[in-house]
Amino acid sequence: QGQGSMLLIPIGLAGVVLFSSAATRPPRASPKCAAEAMPTVYAPGTRASYAGNLAGFLVDLHDAKATFNFCGGMMFQLALSDKLHSHLSAVSSRGASDAQQPVLHDAGKRRMQQLAGYDKTGAADNARVFHGREVRQVHSAAGGMGMVLQLSLAGEEEDAEGWTKKELSGYDGWGHDSSRKWNLAREADAFRAKWGAQAVTLQHRFYLHVDAQDNLWLSAEDGCEGYLAAAPPARPKVFGLF
Repeated sequence: QGQGSMLLIPIGLAGVVLFSSAATRPPRASPKCAAEAMPTVYAPGTRASYAGNLAGFLVDLHDAKATFNFCGGMMFQLALSDKLHSHLSAVSSRGASDAQQPVLHDAGKRRMQQLAGYDKTGAADNARVFHGREVRQVHSAAGGMGMVLQLSLAGEEEDAEGWTKKELSGYDGWGHDSSRKWNLAREADAFRAKWGAQAVTLQHRFYLHVDAQDNLWLSAEDGCEGYLAAAPPARPKVFGLF
């Protein structure tokens, strides 16, 4: 995906056709150097310090405007809807043993289709599987690329920022983005109020897993995924030209 006018052609989390559907592996950096260069949420061992309270970690990632690296350099800011933020905060307050804690799948679950009980539906339970959207052309997004991954609350409790009826009824997120219908969320007042009428968006189901190095990954149903990583520093401008 390019910038400027190119953004008018949405092609999904996979980016331009040169990117593969699987994200590039995280670089192997010296733990000491990496820790010194990263904010706390990205530092090695931070997630482990939550002692299984993944709900609390996700809330803190949202609050820190943390980013995930998709397809070798596409930085998406993680954003929770207000309802999901409140839900996860309540789960976090009840501790790591709470039955509604999000599930962190093991390194063997590289695709959603590998999860037990997987089915091609739009169902989500706010623990094993989440409702979400990629949202593009958000100028305030952390990561410097105008891209956000929004997760919202699924289920009986209505979330004004959650999937619309059309997003639910027409969901086919196991297919390729090029064949799917984009921008259904624009019909929702809450979506436009938060991200703007210009935002380009597509709904996906997401789940969380780790890799062999214990990196945290956020993965969509179609196989596109990104790992938790700080955005690279912005390039300095040369005489204001670049």
